[in-house]
Formats: sequence, C-alpha cells, structure tokens
Amino acid sequence: YGVERTLSIILEQLTKRYAGNAVVHQLSLEVTAGELLVLLGPSGSGKSTVLRMIAGLTEVDAGRISLRGRDVTHLAPQKRGVGLVFQHYALFRTQTVAENVEFPLAIRRVPRSERKRRREELLELVGLAGLGARLPRELSGGQQQRVALARALAHRPEVLLLDEPFGALDAKIRTELRRTIREIQRELGIATIFVTHDQDEAFELADRVAVMHWGRLLEIGPPRELYLRPETEFVATFLGTANLLVGESTPRGVRLGEVELPLSAPSGNGSASAAPRRIQVLFRPEDVVLATDRASVSVPLLGRGLVERTTFVGASERLRLRLPPLANTRAIAPAAPFGADHILVEASRSQHWAERTPLAAGDEAWLGVRHVHALAHPGLSVTIVAEGTATSPTKVAEAALDIGAEIARRAHARVTVLGLGGYANDAALREVRERLGGGFSSLDSRLAAGEPARALAEEAERRPFDLALLGIAPAAKNLGVAVETALGTGDHHLLVVRGPASLPQRLLICVAVGEPGKSDVLFAGRLARHLGAQATVLTVLGAGHDEEAAERFLAASVRSLAALGVAARSRIARFEGDLEDGEKSREVLAELAETSEGFHDLLVLGAPLADRRGRITIGGVVLRLLEGSPVPVLVVRSDPTEAATS
Repeated sequence: YGVERTLSIILEQLTKRYAGNAVVHQLSLEVTAGELLVLLGPSGSGKSTVLRMIAGLTEVDAGRISLRGRDVTHLAPQKRGVGLVFQHYALFRTQTVAENVEFPLAIRRVPRSERKRRREELLELVGLAGLGARLPRELSGGQQQRVALARALAHRPEVLLLDEPFGALDAKIRTELRRTIREIQRELGIATIFVTHDQDEAFELADRVAVMHWGRLLEIGPPRELYLRPETEFVATFLGTANLLVGESTPRGVRLGEVELPLSAPSGNGSASAAPRRIQVLFRPEDVVLATDRASVSVPLLGRGLVERTTFVGASERLRLRLPPLANTRAIAPAAPFGADHILVEASRSQHWAERTPLAAGDEAWLGVRHVHALAHPGLSVTIVAEGTATSPTKVAEAALDIGAEIARRAHARVTVLGLGGYANDAALREVRERLGGGFSSLDSRLAAGEPARALAEEAERRPFDLALLGIAPAAKNLGVAVETALGTGDHHLLVVRGPASLPQRLLICVAVGEPGKSDVLFAGRLARHLGAQATVLTVLGAGHDEEAAERFLAASVRSLAALGVAARSRIARFEGDLEDGEKSREVLAELAETSEGFHDLLVLGAPLADRRGRITIGGVVLRLLEGSPVPVLVVRSDPTEAATS
C-alpha cells in the first residue's frame, strides 16, 4: 500500500473493560481507503467489541478512534458516517424491502425523490432489483442480508463495518455473498472491516488479516504471508492445519531428533547465528511429501510413519500419520493423545498423487518436508516481582528473583522485572539487572506501584507472559486474595515463593483426574525438563472415586513426562471415607517430605477453574496448601488450550 493512500480508519490504543477485565486491550491498527481488513479470531476474542466501539454502540474506556481524519471517539453513532451490518439482519419486519433500505435516508430527511433513486441504485447493486415491494419474511436469508447491506450503504458511509454477516447462512449462500460483498466493496472503494472467525472467509475476502486473541492484536498482514510465515504459535495453528514442533536450532536450520532440516527463510529470531537453543518450527500439510520407498523422497526426510487415517475431501486427500518419538523434540500440533510418546503429522496431497501411490490406514510411508518455517516467538516469557526497601530486596523477593532468574536462564526465556517499593527506581533496577546476569533471551525492567499482586495483574494486562514469580512473606495476610489478584488478568501461571528456597529438583504434581489435570502435568513437565528435575504425580482419592480411571490417568501422566525427558513416578493416596479439605491437604504436605528419594522442593497445583466472569477463587485445599507448604508452590492455570513455547 502506497504512502499516498488516505487512512480511513485509525485505532490507537483502544481498550474496553467489563467488570475490571480488559476484553480489548490497547489495540492499534490502520485501514486505508478502499482496503478490506478482516478482523479474525475465536469467539470471545474481542472482535465484535472493537466493531461496536468504532460504530459508537459501545463506549471506549481508553484510546482514540479516527475516521477519515475526524476524531469520533466520543461522537454519537449517527454522526460517525459508519455503515454497519450485523449477523442477524435487524430488518423492520413490517416494512417492505424498499422502506428498509430508505430508512437511513428518511431519518436524515433526504427528499423522497432522492431516496427512491438511491434505493433503486442500491437494490440493483446488491442483486435485488424488482423486489422492493416484498416484506422481509418473503425473502431468503441470503436476500435479507443483501437488504441489510443495501441499507448500511444507503447514506453513503465513510467506512463499512460487517460483524459476522454470514453466520446464519448455509455454505453455498455464504460463498455467493462473499463474492457480492467483495465486488461491491471494490466498486465503491470504501474502507471496510469485516469480522469473522472463519479462516476461509478471511482468506477469500481480505486485503489484510488482523488476528485477535484474548482482546489483543497478535499479528496483521496479507493472508498468504500470515499463513506461510506466522510469527506466533496461536496464529500458526488458528489459520489452518499446522504441524508445529519444538526442536533445536543449528547453524543451517533446525534439528528434529536425528534429522536436520533447512529453514525455508530467515526466521528473524537469530537461530542461524546464535548458540543452539529450542526453536518452534512449522510446516503445513501440503508441505509433506509421502512415498512408499525412501529413495523416492527427494526433499529432506523426516522419517517413516504409520498411516492412522485417510480422508477424502474432494480435490485432495488428507492423511494423519504416526511417527516414532524424535529425540529432544516436542510436538505442539497436532497434539498426540495424553500419555502417548509418538508424534502425529498431518499431510495432504492431490487426488492424482493419491491414485499413483495409494495409502490406507495401517500402511507405512516415508515422510519428507518441502518447507520448514521457524516462528519468531523466542520461548518462555517470565515476569518477576522485585519488592524491597530503600537498601535491599525483601527476603522473599530475593528468593523469587534468584529462582526466577535460574529458571529463565535454563529456558533461555524473556525476563521482565517489576520494581516495587524501594526498588521502584532506575538505580535499584540497574542493580537487579546486574544481580541477575545474563543467559536470557532478553531482559527488561519496569517501574511499578501498589501491591505486588496488583502490579503483576496490571503487567499481565499490558503484555502477556507465561510464568510469574511472586514473593509473599509467611506472615502476610489474605494470601488467597493476593494469589487471586495475581491470576486475575491474563492466562499466565504463578510461582509463589514464601521464603528462602533452592532451585527445584524434585516436583510434586498434585492433580485431580480429568482434563484440567492434563494441563497441570504438561506445563509442570516442561518446567521440569528445563530444570533437569524429577517429578512425582499424586492424586488423592476418597470413597466413591474410580480408582481404575485414576491409575490410567497417572500412567498416562508418567508417559507424557517421560516423552518430555522427565523421570517421573506416580502415587495414589486412598481414603475409605469422604474426603475433607483438611485430610487432602495433610496427605499432600506429608508426601512433600516422606519420599524415600528425599524431599520434594516444589509443589504444583492446578488453579480452580474460572467462573463465567473469568474470576478465579482461591480457597479450600488450594488455599490450605499455599498456606502450609514449606516449599514454593506453582499454581497452574488448568486450561487445556495452554501451550508454553519450549
């Protein structure tokens, strides 16, 4: 896009909060005249809220909105020059098509003759000429949405906003309307933002795609660029089927097990020149080459796999293959079943190649990869709170700094230090940076204010991270509230340090059997791998619990940890009667100290699931263990979608 083109839409640091939680956080983007930008993301990512703020239907808490050079942040909706189309047509049921289209002109007191001329012009534009006398109920869903589009364009808006306009329509009609809207948008040259969660829709319509998640703008760019060369894990997996692995960088590319693959282009993360480190790599299903004999694979070879299934999808065939585990390689997508030690690979090929080399479930095939792309995401992100007096950090803050720094160093992570209290000054933070030393992907520091837990929550709202370390003195009151506050914003995990502690070497992972417990095991396992630590997976069962299910879950947990290179064992603590919170916590605390191999030095707990408002409440067993644990406690958000980078 040339610099001479006019910017029609400018959003600057746009923020919206509900019940104290940011549903849109400091979002900034620009749309040029005539451009169609697709705002893409899963449900609940904040897309529609952004559109409603631009239209003036939702108040802006912070930030600025400019349309065609005018600041409209606080203008009434009717004064913004915006055309808006919703998923649900919002037509007046008792008015004809003609009356619906004319409505925006009628309320603006446009003369009748001009309204009629504009109405006929628009009905012809959207393919409804001659249907002006019909009522909405006499039209199909696709036709009703065309009426809604004509009405949105009637008053010649400066920008057009479409909020999932095809969500209620079938696939064929959606395809037809996509073409119609693209043609109309190009003909009128109107700046347009189109909201959807459908990747195919985004690819077909967009000049550029802006991907949102949890209220943040992750990446923006042309569809092809984002699909082939995404920078983040979420975008890589959300924009289509992805094979995403974590391997080790080499001077020439990436090592996955015994195989070294060249990168298709510079990754932007310094992997080619830096010392070996963990790196995420992506290859799409269409990049996979399959053959029944090794010599026929002319591209870099990944290995030999077993076909799990094949699927006919019209012009192509999709296959899923199972590969043996690759040393020092972790699969992110597609995710293998919990407890499995193999790697899954998605492949696709034309029907021509499917007929030349037939493959069925149970067959073996050699896999080659044409292109491998390295993601720019540099790995684990760690935030540490440094609180102190004017002369020195508090004991618990000092312990949190030391443990956090060593974890980050071993994970080659990004580190942010928040300076609080007497450490909320540049000189003190310089001392902290000198104390921490090097070995990180990056080291940043920021001045903060207020209570440590609140400062951490505000930092999570400003910039997401994976793991936070917070020192809380043993005598501190309201421990549960502090942990709730620290976890209240963002989706990070929390390591609570309550006194002097050494780098953890033996983890006790206390889990409940079920889906949330898998997240606890997997994140704790990744942390243990960085630390070179061992682990015990513990569950406590009372009367009426399914012991066989618990044994299967724990066995799968041990296998998952072994796949990460973590030595692990499991234990079930059984009680005959109904379990009270006190009994559960006493059993866990006893296990911390009573192993034949020695003391555990880190307790891992799953955070309670958030309520409908996104709030986590700390109480019961979790609070008892936080209060009674003699070692640091890692509180893991039990979210099956969580995925740390390395």
